[in-house]
Amino acid sequence: QVQLVESGGGSVQAGGSLRLSCLVSGYTDRQYCMGWFRQAPGKEREGVATIYTGSGIAYYNPSMKGRFTISRDSAKKTLYLQMNSLKPEDTAMYYCAADLWGSERRCSGLSVVDFGYWGQGTQVTVSS
Repeated sequence: QVQLVESGGGSVQAGGSLRLSCLVSGYTDRQYCMGWFRQAPGKEREGVATIYTGSGIAYYNPSMKGRFTISRDSAKKTLYLQMNSLKPEDTAMYYCAADLWGSERRCSGLSVVDFGYWGQGTQVTVSS
Protein backbone atom coordinates (compact mmCIF):
# COMPACT_ATOMS: atom_id res chain seq x y z
CA GLN A 1 0.00 0.00 0.00
CA VAL A 2 1.05 3.55 -0.71
CA GLN A 3 -0.28 6.71 0.89
CA LEU A 4 -0.03 10.08 -0.81
CA VAL A 5 -0.60 13.46 0.82
CA GLU A 6 -0.50 16.65 -1.23
CA SER A 7 0.16 20.16 -0.01
CA GLY A 8 1.12 23.55 -1.39
CA GLY A 9 -2.01 24.59 -3.22
CA GLY A 10 -3.53 28.02 -2.86
CA SER A 11 -4.61 31.16 -4.64
CA VAL A 12 -2.29 33.13 -6.88
CA GLN A 13 -2.57 35.80 -9.53
CA ALA A 14 -1.92 35.06 -13.17
CA GLY A 15 1.78 34.96 -13.89
CA GLY A 16 2.61 33.75 -10.41
CA SER A 17 4.14 30.50 -9.21
CA LEU A 18 3.31 27.69 -6.83
CA ARG A 19 5.09 24.53 -5.77
CA LEU A 20 3.05 21.50 -4.88
CA SER A 21 4.41 18.71 -2.71
CA CYS A 22 3.33 15.11 -2.30
CA LEU A 23 4.59 13.09 0.65
CA VAL A 24 4.78 9.38 -0.15
CA SER A 25 4.59 6.67 2.49
CA GLY A 26 4.15 2.94 2.45
CA TYR A 27 5.73 0.23 0.33
CA THR A 28 7.89 1.86 -2.28
CA ASP A 29 10.81 -0.54 -2.58
CA ARG A 30 10.52 -0.85 -6.32
CA GLN A 31 10.70 1.22 -9.46
CA TYR A 32 7.39 2.85 -10.20
CA CYS A 33 5.69 5.79 -11.79
CA MET A 34 4.50 8.88 -9.98
CA GLY A 35 2.57 11.74 -11.41
CA TRP A 36 0.53 14.87 -11.07
CA PHE A 37 -2.96 15.14 -12.48
CA ARG A 38 -5.57 17.87 -12.35
CA GLN A 39 -9.31 18.21 -12.65
CA ALA A 40 -11.16 21.43 -13.28
CA PRO A 41 -14.88 21.76 -12.54
CA GLY A 42 -16.94 20.09 -15.23
CA LYS A 43 -13.90 18.60 -16.92
CA GLU A 44 -12.22 15.21 -16.96
CA ARG A 45 -9.11 14.55 -14.95
CA GLU A 46 -5.98 15.02 -17.07
CA GLY A 47 -2.33 14.22 -16.76
CA VAL A 48 0.07 17.04 -16.00
CA ALA A 49 3.42 15.27 -15.61
CA THR A 50 4.87 11.94 -14.55
CA ILE A 51 8.27 10.69 -13.48
CA TYR A 52 9.62 7.14 -13.40
CA THR A 53 11.63 6.50 -10.24
CA GLY A 54 14.00 4.06 -11.89
CA SER A 55 15.30 6.39 -14.58
CA GLY A 56 14.31 9.76 -13.15
CA ILE A 57 12.97 10.70 -16.57
CA ALA A 58 10.00 13.05 -16.57
CA TYR A 59 7.12 13.18 -19.02
CA TYR A 60 4.83 16.15 -19.59
CA ASN A 61 1.50 17.05 -21.03
CA PRO A 62 2.62 19.09 -24.07
CA SER A 63 0.27 21.94 -23.17
CA MET A 64 2.08 22.44 -19.85
CA LYS A 65 5.64 21.63 -20.75
CA GLY A 66 7.93 24.58 -20.22
CA ARG A 67 5.85 26.05 -17.41
CA PHE A 68 5.60 23.05 -15.09
CA THR A 69 8.44 20.93 -13.72
CA ILE A 70 8.06 17.63 -11.90
CA SER A 71 10.80 16.46 -9.58
CA ARG A 72 11.40 14.00 -6.80
CA ASP A 73 13.46 13.90 -3.63
CA SER A 74 13.86 10.24 -2.79
CA ALA A 75 15.45 10.95 0.59
CA LYS A 76 12.47 13.04 1.66
CA LYS A 77 10.05 10.68 -0.12
CA THR A 78 8.46 13.70 -1.71
CA LEU A 79 7.25 14.48 -5.20
CA TYR A 80 7.10 18.09 -6.36
CA LEU A 81 5.40 20.09 -9.06
CA GLN A 82 6.82 23.54 -9.70
CA MET A 83 4.30 25.64 -11.58
CA ASN A 84 5.38 28.93 -13.15
CA SER A 85 3.62 31.51 -15.32
CA LEU A 86 0.28 30.31 -14.03
CA LYS A 87 -2.86 31.08 -16.02
CA PRO A 88 -6.50 31.20 -14.95
CA GLU A 89 -7.09 28.03 -16.95
CA ASP A 90 -4.69 26.22 -14.64
CA THR A 91 -7.30 26.51 -11.90
CA ALA A 92 -8.12 22.97 -10.77
CA MET A 93 -7.79 20.38 -8.07
CA TYR A 94 -4.33 18.86 -8.39
CA TYR A 95 -3.75 15.22 -7.45
CA CYS A 96 -0.65 13.19 -6.81
CA ALA A 97 -0.81 9.57 -7.98
CA ALA A 98 1.26 6.41 -8.13
CA ASP A 99 1.33 3.46 -10.52
CA LEU A 100 3.28 0.69 -8.80
CA TRP A 101 3.03 -1.93 -11.52
CA GLY A 102 3.46 -0.28 -14.87
CA SER A 103 6.48 0.12 -17.08
CA GLU A 104 8.26 3.31 -17.92
CA ARG A 105 6.55 3.21 -21.29
CA ARG A 106 3.20 3.23 -19.53
CA CYS A 107 4.42 6.06 -17.32
CA SER A 108 5.09 8.19 -20.39
CA GLY A 109 1.43 7.98 -21.39
CA LEU A 110 0.12 10.07 -18.45
CA SER A 111 -3.05 7.98 -18.46
CA VAL A 112 -5.39 8.40 -15.49
CA VAL A 113 -6.61 4.80 -15.66
CA ASP A 114 -3.12 3.40 -15.06
CA PHE A 115 -2.78 4.93 -11.59
CA GLY A 116 -4.16 2.99 -8.65
CA TYR A 117 -3.12 5.20 -5.76
CA TRP A 118 -4.29 8.78 -5.33
CA GLY A 119 -3.94 11.59 -2.85
CA GLN A 120 -6.84 13.68 -1.64
CA GLY A 121 -5.93 16.62 -3.87
CA THR A 122 -4.91 20.22 -3.32
CA GLN A 123 -6.76 23.18 -4.83
CA VAL A 124 -4.99 25.67 -7.08
CA THR A 125 -6.84 28.84 -8.01
CA VAL A 126 -5.38 31.36 -10.44
CA SER A 127 -7.06 34.74 -10.75
CA SER A 128 -6.73 37.13 -13.67
